[in-house]
Amino acid sequence: MTTLYRLLTEEDTSAFCHKVSEALAKGWSLHGDPTYAYDADSGVMRCGQAVIKEVDAPYSADMKLGEQ
Repeated sequence: MTTLYRLLTEEDTSAFCHKVSEALAKGWSLHGDPTYAYDADSGVMRCGQAVIKEVDAPYSADMKLGEQ
């Protein structure tokens, strides 16, 4: 078994919630607390949430994590 890790980020809109919900629906699990920070370059608040998933495959840098 291999543990995969992703950090989901998005502006503080419903798009972030949908991104996290989609990952959960695909079998990913929340990992740690969400983050919330001001992005001075774009002038918006951004959210982040780490997710992990156990897969029965060896890790490869070529993996498309969102498709796992």
